[in-house]
Amino acid sequence: MVNVLPILNPADLESAFAIRRRVFVEEQHVSAEEEYDEFEDSSTHFLARADETPCGTARWRRTSNGIKLERFAVLASFRGQGVGKALVKAVLADVFSQQPEPIERVYLHAQVTAMPLYTGFGFIPVGPMFEEAGIQHNKMVLPGSAYPKE
Repeated sequence: MVNVLPILNPADLESAFAIRRRVFVEEQHVSAEEEYDEFEDSSTHFLARADETPCGTARWRRTSNGIKLERFAVLASFRGQGVGKALVKAVLADVFSQQPEPIERVYLHAQVTAMPLYTGFGFIPVGPMFEEAGIQHNKMVLPGSAYPKE
């Protein structure tokens, strides 16, 4: 069973950072300087656990362009077990529950290999593919920023 909750303490944030280090820095060879940015403190972070084992993470933050979902990472040994889907669902639920007014835009920069996950929640690609941290991405938006159906 996968459980996803907002991070409320330093120990869980360190678990999330450890997952990001393994996935982005070690596995995908993103530089640590690029992976950790000035938005860590202004973002809402999430930690996924499978049977109490930290296995995935994500965050969201407000930008001048709307709400941006970021840093989705799932440990290799937990991929294909619904962790990514649980993270997207929890992050979107939190975003839509926190906003007192309609959200102008919810968007993300999806690694090309992860696009099917986000498409399943109603996100659509916009614009050309681009490289970010040496990895091919596509900007994806949630049309109308209406809460998506599963």
